[in-house]
This record gives sequence, structure tokens and C-alpha cells, in this order.
Amino acid sequence: MEWSIQEIARRAGTTSRTLRHYGDIGLLAPSRIGSNGYRYYDQDALVRLQRILLLRELGLSLSAVKDVLAGQRDTAVALRAHLRLLEQEQARIGRQIASVRTTLHKTLEGMELMADEVFDGFDHTVHEQEVTERWGRDAYEEGDRWWRSLGAAGKKAFRDEHEAIARDWGRARAAGFAADGPEAQEIARRHCAWLASSAKEPGRSYVKGLGEMYVADPRFGKNYDRYGDGTAAFVRDALTVYAEHRLSD
Repeated sequence: MEWSIQEIARRAGTTSRTLRHYGDIGLLAPSRIGSNGYRYYDQDALVRLQRILLLRELGLSLSAVKDVLAGQRDTAVALRAHLRLLEQEQARIGRQIASVRTTLHKTLEGMELMADEVFDGFDHTVHEQEVTERWGRDAYEEGDRWWRSLGAAGKKAFRDEHEAIARDWGRARAAGFAADGPEAQEIARRHCAWLASSAKEPGRSYVKGLGEMYVADPRFGKNYDRYGDGTAAFVRDALTVYAEHRLSD
């Protein structure tokens, strides 16, 4: 049995153009080309396409996918490996769902949140490309090695320390303390010490850039603004003062 390129594209949720590109780069050859020039794919081609799509969903480039498939001659072995990865991802997403449900429930009930409950199932490696683009590949790999070296207790302690710092930022802003005052500058010192625990001592430009990111990127700003609107900006201002007077590049 075989299927036309249009049928395969529709069933796989992709396009004929993509499938032709896969063929042009030697990734997915059609099982035959008809006299009308149409490409047709048999069952083996379908299985190979499934493997390609699975690897692409895992974030591999086309060249990396090609290398992986070239090294996997046994289809059954390869599919078992993919199945294990999908089952691991399914379990991780299940933990994320449970985590969000717990966060929603406790938020509605006004209950205290635990860091492990909030972050369970979240994978820091999803930020790999962004970190690499911002600070370089070495920065990502150094941070990744450090994070993986921590046990469960170490990861919890790291998250809990940040949570305590974020709460204190919110309290300092609400109390009307100045960003360059002693109270805010002490929290800035703790914040920089927390940053230093995950890598080398942070420099002036790094800390100032991080402060700007807390305001510019809502994904990071919400960690502080949930303790009161304007907290992220207060953190940025206090870190900028601290970096200018206490840190060097």
C-alpha cells in the first residue's frame, strides 16, 4: 500500500513542500515517483517520517535528525527509544498539569505556595536557545552542568532562596524604601549572592542587563510583580545601583 505526497502531508499535519524538501536533502526519499511526476510513499517511508517528526519535536535540527537516523538501522529499536522519550515527556507534562492545578487552587484559596509545587515538571532546558543567544554557549553549558549536579534538596533550596528574596523585594517596595537605600541594597546584595551560587561571580553589565530583562520580559517580571505592581522595576533600579557601586566587569 502507498500514499500520495498530498495524502501523507495532510495526515501528518505538514505540507507537500516540506516533504519534497526532506526528499531533496536525502532525509525522506519517496518510495517511487509516478509517470505523472507525483511522489508516493509506502509503509517504510511512513515509519521513517514518523521518526523524523518525533525527532523534530524534540528540537533536533534537520542535519541532526539525518545523523540520528543514519545511526539507527533497526527500526524497532529506534521506535522503542522514541517511545521511551515520549513516555518521559508525557510524565513531565502530567506533572506540569498537576503543578498548575495546585497553583490555581492555592491561589484561589489564599494558601501559601511551595516552590516545588509551582515548578514541578518544568524543564530549564527549554530556555537553552535563548540563554545561548543572550550570553553564549559556554554560559548555558556551565549553568546546565551546575543545575544537573544539584540534588532535589539543592534545587529546592535554590528556589526557596529566590522566593524569599522576591517576597522581600515586594515588601521593600510596598514599604516605600528607596532603591538606593540600605534596605533595598541589602536585598540586592542577597540577590547577587543568589546569582553567584549558580555560576561565577556576576559582573556589573550582567546584573544590570538582568535587571532590565526583569522589566522588559513579562515571563521574568511576573516573578516580582506578583508581590505588587512595580516590584520588577524596583528590583531593576536597586540592582542597577548595586551593580554600579559594588560590582565590576
